[in-house]
Amino acid sequence: MAVTSEPRAQEGGAAPRHRSATRSLLRLWPYVRPVRVRLFGAAGVAVVASCMGLVIPLVLKWMVDGPVAHRDPGGVWLGGALLLGLGTAEAVLFGLRRWLVGRPLASVEAAMRADLYRHLQRLPVSFHDRWASGQLLSRATTDLMLLRMFLAFPLTFLVVNGVTILAGFAILLSQEWTLGLVLVVPAVPLVILCSLFEKRYATVARAVQDQTGDLTTVVEEGVLGVRIVKGFGRHRSQARAFRALSQQVRSTELHKARLLATLWALIMTLPELAIGAALVLGTMRVADGDLSAGTLVAFLSTALTLRWPVESLGFLLAMSQDAATATDRYFDVMDAEPATAADRPRPARPLRRGESGESGESGEEGEGGEDSGDGGGGLRFEGVEFAYADAPPEEPPVLRGVDLHIRPGETMALVGATGSGKTTLTALVPRLQEITRGRITLDGRDITALPREELRALVAVAFEEPTLFSATAGENVLMGATDAGREELLRALKVAQADFVHALPEGTDTEVGEQGLSLSGGQRQRLALARAVVGSPRFLVLDDPLSALDVHTEALVEAALRQVLAATTALVVAHRPSTVLLADRVALLSEGRITAVGTHQRLLRESAEYRSLMSGQEREEGESGP
Repeated sequence: MAVTSEPRAQEGGAAPRHRSATRSLLRLWPYVRPVRVRLFGAAGVAVVASCMGLVIPLVLKWMVDGPVAHRDPGGVWLGGALLLGLGTAEAVLFGLRRWLVGRPLASVEAAMRADLYRHLQRLPVSFHDRWASGQLLSRATTDLMLLRMFLAFPLTFLVVNGVTILAGFAILLSQEWTLGLVLVVPAVPLVILCSLFEKRYATVARAVQDQTGDLTTVVEEGVLGVRIVKGFGRHRSQARAFRALSQQVRSTELHKARLLATLWALIMTLPELAIGAALVLGTMRVADGDLSAGTLVAFLSTALTLRWPVESLGFLLAMSQDAATATDRYFDVMDAEPATAADRPRPARPLRRGESGESGESGEEGEGGEDSGDGGGGLRFEGVEFAYADAPPEEPPVLRGVDLHIRPGETMALVGATGSGKTTLTALVPRLQEITRGRITLDGRDITALPREELRALVAVAFEEPTLFSATAGENVLMGATDAGREELLRALKVAQADFVHALPEGTDTEVGEQGLSLSGGQRQRLALARAVVGSPRFLVLDDPLSALDVHTEALVEAALRQVLAATTALVVAHRPSTVLLADRVALLSEGRITAVGTHQRLLRESAEYRSLMSGQEREEGESGP
């Protein structure tokens, strides 16, 4: 659980160069379009409410130059009533705006989160191998919350405040253009400052959001791995590493705050200086009789009304940059090519003369040396090669020219030393990984030509490291077959010798907790095996499914499992002789190639490497055959 000090390069880590915040935010339109009427309506209501604030100075001008100058109490009361009415209407309209956007934008956030989760399920395993889970979690939570807040407030008020500023300055220039120019002059430096701020703030905003994702990863790993941390007494070192990363996030946040504080100080200072200058000039003109007191009051009131729209620009621009960064991070994931894009038939590579013999296919005949004669039935690997996409070009493939045929109804044990590629080979069948070359067929059908849903309905898997979910024991098992009922559940539990479930507090309805950590390793493995067999699949792929079981339980599971294997075509990764004996034939995988195929007894006689693996002895240096 190493803590990284820099955001992972694969997940971003810096704002893209020449990125346009506007172009990024426009990508949200497909999600906003269904609620556009209420969103635009809310913006229109807010514009009307804001413009009502600009009417108030005009009422004040009328009052000062009219009823107040003429000592008319009735007029003053009328003006006061008008001001009260305008203020009340403004408050009601702003409340209406919030009501209009509340529910629709919550729906937008929910739709984006649902799309993200759905997309994550469709992405290939290689994508999840590269990305830290904390980065994905932060995109599904923090980033989407930022987007909802942006759509609810900054987006609307960028429009509202822009309209208010334009209307306000039009009123100022119409009232007294010479004083209006005094207030317009600071607009030029403000535009330049905002442009410089946008570029610097975007970089820092991206960095802090990526670092927050790394921090989320560390927290998640610390919680899930708390037994390891406590077992090795590493809580202090983990705490120090967490504090170091937290300090990095804090430093970046403070940098962001300093940028925002500097911009806000300048945005507030320049308008204040301009208002002060306009007040001095206006007072001098009133004293000279060139300007009425009411006009000066209305002018200054309008200028003060425009203070918030102008001063809020820094805050709104900052939130817009945060939202643009969150949008980029969201679409970093959504733009990743889903696994269904690989659902294209992959042409088989023609086999060269003698190639099958090099990979051990010559041993695929039965004891009598005759082929089964079933053609392309069962599970067949033809010239299969696999290399990881991020592997160096000079590194040899993990699997090289694998040719193997598992006949219909046959159980094939896959045996090999650690690192020979057994788990990788089993992952290719349900297309958890995509083959680099060659093809795999199920009953003669290329798996790349099968829809993934159909493929994974045909093939059931159980891995050496069982994964359980925060659900009941029964729900975890029934994930293996959507249409299975109570009878199938009980049968699968019996086959996997998982009858311990019935002794749990609520039987099959007992929550097993996150990752099933409330159960022992053997219990988790038996539930995973029950999940694989519950749907009576046509093809079964088991990756050393009995490794965590004691000898007595293993014998019981094997006895029950024989009945299941008799009715399916199975590939079983095996490390123990007892597991190998479940199989009709055995395939020996060595350095990415199938080097021998035959019965257990035959390989014991003919393969020194196989005898070494079965006896648990280390293979002698240079040993190459019987």
